[in-house]
Amino acid sequence: MNFTIDRNALLKPLGHIYSVVERRNTIPILSNVLIETNSSKVSFTATDMDMDIVEVTACVVLNQGKVTLAAHTLYDIVRKLPDGAEIKIEQVDYNVQVSAGKSKFILPTLSVDDFPVMTEIEKGNEFSIESVDLASLIDNTKFAISSEETRYYLNGIFFHVPEPNKDKLRAVATDGHRLAQAEIPLPEGAEAMPGI
Repeated sequence: MNFTIDRNALLKPLGHIYSVVERRNTIPILSNVLIETNSSKVSFTATDMDMDIVEVTACVVLNQGKVTLAAHTLYDIVRKLPDGAEIKIEQVDYNVQVSAGKSKFILPTLSVDDFPVMTEIEKGNEFSIESVDLASLIDNTKFAISSEETRYYLNGIFFHVPEPNKDKLRAVATDGHRLAQAEIPLPEGAEAMPGI
């Protein structure tokens, strides 16, 4: 990957994603920003596993590719460069070289394959549920939700229509030690709902 970009054009998207990325994280890849280039644009993606943010801006792409860098480090470097500086970002083996004028920085990378990809939600399955019923499902299962950052896949409630009867909406949560389950009669239109 190799591209050049104006300092101000780079600072704006980095400033937006800065708020999503935590400096200290038990999952190191979540402290990074995923940088992807295509023919004439660069995209910056950051996530905290609850939400993700993607910023796209124009640049001059010399070589396409993708890489992850420490978001706060990159932001701090770009912020301290002078206005109007032309920044070159180039991947060299397992590092990235950020250069502008006489300044040159070598930053380590983490594997792009480790960066969590948030999936797009496809429209198609919609239904309405009474707020009292939803509150009941949440209240009866929330105590078992894991709060460990390293086990992020347990940090929520799983809503699904259990087989084979398909006459109930079930909510399940676990922290690996406790398991909670709650059910309500299946709301109209929820028959085809996939597990979420």
